[in-house]
Parts: sequence; structure tokens; C-alpha cells
Amino acid sequence: MSVKSVNVYRGVDGTIKQTPVELNVDLKPREILLRITHSGFCGTDRAFLPYGLALGHEGVGIVEKVGSEVTQFKVGDRAGGGYLRGSCGHCSYCLSGDEIMCYQRDIFGESNYNQGTFADYYVGTETYLHKIPDELSSEEAAPLQCAGATVYTALIRNLKPGMRVGIVGVGGLGHLAIQFASRLGAEVVVFSYTGSKEKEAKSLGAQEFYLIDEIDRLPEPVHLILFAGKGVPDLKKFFKKEVLARSGTLIPLSEPASTYDLPGFDTFFNSYNLASNLVASRKYHDDMLKFAATHSIKPIIEKFEMSEKGLNEVLEKLVSGKIRYRAVLCALGGLGKVD
Repeated sequence: MSVKSVNVYRGVDGTIKQTPVELNVDLKPREILLRITHSGFCGTDRAFLPYGLALGHEGVGIVEKVGSEVTQFKVGDRAGGGYLRGSCGHCSYCLSGDEIMCYQRDIFGESNYNQGTFADYYVGTETYLHKIPDELSSEEAAPLQCAGATVYTALIRNLKPGMRVGIVGVGGLGHLAIQFASRLGAEVVVFSYTGSKEKEAKSLGAQEFYLIDEIDRLPEPVHLILFAGKGVPDLKKFFKKEVLARSGTLIPLSEPASTYDLPGFDTFFNSYNLASNLVASRKYHDDMLKFAATHSIKPIIEKFEMSEKGLNEVLEKLVSGKIRYRAVLCALGGLGKVD
């Protein structure tokens, strides 16, 4: 067996440390060896910090080697991925294009604990990696591998023509959700904790902007709410017919709460729905990248070096809430380069 010693980064005693692992580079027929050039740092990486697994699931890199049966990629191509890494391929979920629900899925945080995209190299299966459109730079494409896929899927599975879409929070997820929702033709209403973000929200595509404390000013309700803010949504605040239209849906996109406090009377008599959305299956992921490229949807990013120093700088800024709006790690020497 041929192995390559590579560096990965994992949580150790509340900080992030570089550790070596051996990566099997005797590729299976459908596998690809990817040299990571960029990786987004997501809130989920911070959540998994205490468990010591190899972090990173928003990776973009250059194909360095392909297995004998690979047909979709060639050496030198750019590819991205890192969250959904595999599934059985034959269950009802996989056969219906919803393989992220597969009971044998391989997703970040659930299995394969020694491989992440905070790394020099990454081995992925051809059909679980995604081509990066020419219109997107690698540093722009990295946060789309999770954040972009998450908000796009939540919208595409729930949005109908004529809907007003509420987006709570103008941050790492919210600023992308505004762009995707507006390009999909929705009337976008932003709810924020910070009044200073109104101009930016409207420049991204929002038609209306309201502070959370002034939510009752809303002239007509929205039909779908994506909760992209910090913490747990106060469902009593949003589950009112003046805010969320009857039979409307609220989807929390940030880290899940241990429990949600549902206002029973309003939920029942207004037929409200509390839904969930876990990143994206492969079709939605591919569609999202093409859509983002076609409609010039790009994350607002800050760049850091892919090193212990860079990773811990990101961690400090994430904890203090100072990232604007997605952190992207760049392989050493690549901070000034857009691939």
C-alpha cells in the first residue's frame, strides 16, 4: 500500500493543532486525490472542535491523481466538496436523489474522522466531488460547499412563485441566503439585530429590512423564514399570523437547539411548519454551483493561511463574532492568489 504523510488539523484542548496522518494514495477505481488549495471554516467545524476529529468540510482543490475508472475529472481540474462524502447508492433515499438521508451515509462529523479539508490532501469519491465553474474563484467557491449548498437547498425545496421570504440575520449564512433568494425571484425581507446592516442587505438583494424588535412593522407576512442568525429562534416571535403567513414554514439553519419551544395554539390553528435542512444532496449541490456562477452569487470572505496560526486566528474571530462573513483558509503561499 502506498501512503502519503499529510497534515490535518483537529481540535486539541480547545485549540487547533496540526497532526500528521497517513493517507492511502493507492486510489480505488472511482477515487480522486485532491490537493487542497482553499477551505472554508464553518461554524460546524467549531462545534466539532471538542471531539478531536480532522476538521474542514468546505474544501476546494486541484485534482492531482485519479483512479482507473474516473471519467468526470482529469488531473489539473478543480473540484470541491467535503460534507457528504459517500452513501450506499441503492436505498430509497439514494435512488430518489436524497442520498444525504442515507442510513449508510458518510458525512463530516459522523465517520471517517481522520479526513477533513483542513489538510494538504483529501481523497474523495468521484461522484461526491463537484466541478467548480470557471466563473468562481477557488476562494469564493470554498464557502459554497456547505454554506451555499445549505441555503440553496432550503430555498429550492420550499420556495414557490410569489412567496415572500424572510431571512433572519445578515451573516455567514444570511448574506448568501439573501443573494440566492433574490436571484430565485423571491421578494426578500430581512430581519436583523443590527440596523447598520440595512444598506448592505438591500445591496445584496433584499427589498425590505426590519429590526427584530420592530418585527410588528411588517406590512404583510412572509411565507417562508430561513433562520440564519445566532442562537435559537424565538418561535413565539415568528409564529404569528402577522409575521409568518398561515401554513408557512420556518427553517433553522444554524446550530440546532436541544429543544424548540413551539407556541402550540398558533402552530396548530395557523398550520405552521418547523422544518430542517441538512446541507445538500449531490444534485442540489451541483445545481447550486451552476446557479451561483450564472447569477454572480459570491460570498463575502476574509482570507487566512492554512496553518495553526491562521486556524486559531479564525477561531478567535468566530468566537467574538467578528468574521465578515465567511473565513477561507488558503494553502501557504496562496493568500494573494486567486486560482
